[in-house]
Amino acid sequence: MLLNQLREITGIQDSAFLHAALKAANGDLMEAVSFLTEEHAQEPNQNAAAAEPSAWEGSAVGKQLAPNVTALTPNNKEDLQAVIACSLLESPKAQAAEREVERAQEAHSAENKNRSKRKRCEVWGENPKQNDWRRVGDWPVGMKNIGNTCWFSAVIQSLFQLPEFRRLVLGYSLPQSVLENCRSRTGKRNIAFMQELQCLFALMLGTHRKFVDPSAALELLRDAFRSAEEQQQDVSEFTHKLLDWLEDAFQLAVNVNSPGDKSENPMVQLFYGTFLTEGVHEGNTFSKIETFGQYPLQVNGYRNLNECLEGAMVEGEMDEETAAQSVKYGQERWFTKLPPVLTFELSRFEFNQSLGQPEKIHTRLEFPQTIYMDRYLYSSKELIQMKREEIKRLKEKIVLLQQKLEKYMKYGSGPTHFPLPDMLQYVLEFITTKPAVVISSAHDSRTTVLQSQAESHVLDRLSQQNSVLETKNTKTTEDTAFFMAHSSPQQKLSTPLQPSDSPAETTDSSRPAPHMVSEEEMNLVRSCLQRWRSEIEQDMQDLKDSIARINLSIEQMYCDPLLQQVPYRLHAVLVHEGQANAGHYWAYVYDQPRKSWLKYNDISVTESSWEELERDSFGGLKNASAYCLMYISDKVSRFVADEDDDSEVGQFQKEVEALPPELKHYIQEDNWRLEQEAEEWEEEQSCKIPQIEPSPAFESQDLSSESGPDQSSVCEQSMRSLSSEHAMIAKEQTAQAIANTADAYEKNGVEAALCEAFHEEYSRLYLLAKETPTPQNDARLQHVLIYFLQNSAPKQVVERTLLEQFADKNLSYDERSISIMKVARAKLREIGPDDVDMEEYKRWHEDYSLFRKVSVYLLTGLELYQNRKYQESLTYLVYAYQSNTTLLMKGPSRGVNESLIALYRRKCLLKLNDMAASLFVSSEEARVAEGINILNELIIPCMHLIINNDISKDDLDAIEVMRNRWCSYLGREDMDANLQLKLGELLPRLLDCSAEVIVLKEPPKIRPNSPYDLCSRFAAVMESIHGASTVTVK
Repeated sequence: MLLNQLREITGIQDSAFLHAALKAANGDLMEAVSFLTEEHAQEPNQNAAAAEPSAWEGSAVGKQLAPNVTALTPNNKEDLQAVIACSLLESPKAQAAEREVERAQEAHSAENKNRSKRKRCEVWGENPKQNDWRRVGDWPVGMKNIGNTCWFSAVIQSLFQLPEFRRLVLGYSLPQSVLENCRSRTGKRNIAFMQELQCLFALMLGTHRKFVDPSAALELLRDAFRSAEEQQQDVSEFTHKLLDWLEDAFQLAVNVNSPGDKSENPMVQLFYGTFLTEGVHEGNTFSKIETFGQYPLQVNGYRNLNECLEGAMVEGEMDEETAAQSVKYGQERWFTKLPPVLTFELSRFEFNQSLGQPEKIHTRLEFPQTIYMDRYLYSSKELIQMKREEIKRLKEKIVLLQQKLEKYMKYGSGPTHFPLPDMLQYVLEFITTKPAVVISSAHDSRTTVLQSQAESHVLDRLSQQNSVLETKNTKTTEDTAFFMAHSSPQQKLSTPLQPSDSPAETTDSSRPAPHMVSEEEMNLVRSCLQRWRSEIEQDMQDLKDSIARINLSIEQMYCDPLLQQVPYRLHAVLVHEGQANAGHYWAYVYDQPRKSWLKYNDISVTESSWEELERDSFGGLKNASAYCLMYISDKVSRFVADEDDDSEVGQFQKEVEALPPELKHYIQEDNWRLEQEAEEWEEEQSCKIPQIEPSPAFESQDLSSESGPDQSSVCEQSMRSLSSEHAMIAKEQTAQAIANTADAYEKNGVEAALCEAFHEEYSRLYLLAKETPTPQNDARLQHVLIYFLQNSAPKQVVERTLLEQFADKNLSYDERSISIMKVARAKLREIGPDDVDMEEYKRWHEDYSLFRKVSVYLLTGLELYQNRKYQESLTYLVYAYQSNTTLLMKGPSRGVNESLIALYRRKCLLKLNDMAASLFVSSEEARVAEGINILNELIIPCMHLIINNDISKDDLDAIEVMRNRWCSYLGREDMDANLQLKLGELLPRLLDCSAEVIVLKEPPKIRPNSPYDLCSRFAAVMESIHGASTVTVK
């Protein structure tokens, strides 16, 4: 890896420093080396203080960089600042940023006075469900991704969940004299950032929103990082910068008279530790103490976190013998002071010089929930050095044992080697094979002599071999070649490894066999071979057991109770999914009150598990892996637990009450704005046109003449049109009920006929509602009242709806129908607002209208899918799923089968992803554009909707398959640069669907002519799905 190569070439060990030099050289190793090793390099100033940013403002950056970059050393912070400035902000950008910061500072005080005017979360258009707006109790809030800012969310959420860090940020204040005397640009910027972070933390404590908007704090960060339009930030890079800013901001509040003394700085006390480096270089010993914040660890070549740490703490040889022999280089590091919050930065990115681009390291690395740091402390040095020596001795012993085992496993003096037990088995199989041809007696007598001589030679050789094995002499003898001549690869592959019980049991004309073997010879040879093989197998098993015992001793070497006195508990894991130049970050944080892991993924905060964390964080299986580990000391862990013991009274609420008045007021104003926004949204939704288009016949209807003055409002008319439409849909069934009352009408009059028709129709629909549904039949599609009855609608709603069926103007077939209609309409006018809750009545009809829309969309989507029209099908299925989710929240019988929609939505997505990928890799301009269009218009919006709702494991696996398909194209040599550029633009949107709000276009509306049409289509499609062939419904 580049950093390691640069470290070896230059001898400089500071990773951050080397990283900055690489950035200044744009990833070119040789150019970075030339920066660091120029002949005319200035001598480093060991006591140089950090340069003020004004030293490299504007065009001065370019002037100072040339001479200074050659003098870079880990101790020369001024030069390091210049390199970072050059790599992150080119001169024109630096000037622009300077002017922007100054303007921001001038406006900041005025903005604080009028902070309530800022609207931080304008999100109502992003998700139409109120449950997705509001926070539930003390559940942690998410953070809005405002464009490739998932790195910010992951880091801030991990830090916010540390009570001590949260307390420090929310309690930050500066004396007025310090504020007035602060003249530097960086000082003003850091103060402004702290104020914005305070506001953000206050909202995260007390907001009623489900997620907060970090835009204000991010605006300030953009001065120090690349623009948000470019690729995403590196988590470790941001964390370094964040801690620097916080450290500088708190330094203003402590030790005002001695700004160089950071011992009282709470950020330094919380996040920074020290380690001692002892080593030998060219025979000369050295030692130095250094400070660290995030401790960098290499991933390649290691299996777990302890191996990474061991590799980072020991380099080269450090024992006295090698030191006396003037070993070129070797060193050991020992922690002298561990911070309460210990952060490990896992180096999973490296620069590929041959490809000229960074690459991600996907190898698996395990880490524990509790790590004991005793073995890396200076106070344990003597004990650890003894154990390291013991481990070294045991590993050397393992090498010797493995070499012995290897001689058994790869036996032979020729170019080909085989396991020795197998070779003996092959010989045994050879001598027990029957000859295929009977040989004449004359020939037999001649061959008997030759065969006896050969057999004697074999026995002699075998006896010699046995002697060699018993004395453990590894010298190769000629009998090996002799046995090899009588075995073939075909024999080795085709014969079992157990010898036959009878002398000549195996008969195979295609295999070599002895011409003649007597019973005595057979028994002698077989007994020898079996005994030797048993002895060899026992020797091999003894070697394996010895190796296993030694490995176990090595694994348990540090399980000494004396080395388990300094435990650190895992607090947070920051995960990256994707490749080096594109991806998405999220965080797993352990929630002490709930005793469980929570997953913070932008606006989403969900309960997780250690198993899910392992799957996403260890790496090796897919493109996701941990990039940063945050451990907290046992003391901090106990402090967190103690604070949360009384969590039932609301720890967050207690902290809100303890906030300064201005922050409490800020929370109150934001919550008031939330209520205002919710009311405005409710008003907009209440006046929306119903989602299923009314038929032209009913658009022209005017019921006001007979309905009374209470029908004047738009919403009431909307409700009337829906219930009237449902009456029209059922008119054929209602007409049949009226036709069945001919006798009652003739004998007892119109009211008796209406009463009989009403009760007969109610009974019929009630029985239909009680029938057990089948996959091919959904009775709810036949009639609105079946839907109401199955969902236990209020009796008043059911009766009024049925009465409206008989009051439908479309029933004017004959005199009897017209008479019944007029009586029904008269009875409707008698029903007042005290008899039926019209708002509830309206909601029930809206739900049924939405249910029919979902059914129509589902059926249309399934029919299109069967006809391989996947693009059109997906849109219908996505809208069916979204609307169905709204219904199912009210009850399981309110909507259709959710799993069926999800299944075919998933199938459509995978088909379209395959289609888009095939078009993209075709390299034809028109086909590439078509593939990108499918991705942008359909796949990404659909993934956005799926991920931002309760996602199932099947959907998650499907999305992972689709993402992996596109990630696999990164760096492909057979793909031209233009396609790689387009891929780089697509991947951030594909991997981070929450980065932007995407709206999927609603499909064309479709109206069935009658419930019978809808039911027949439903039956045909369901039969096709559960059957074998496609059914076409005309």
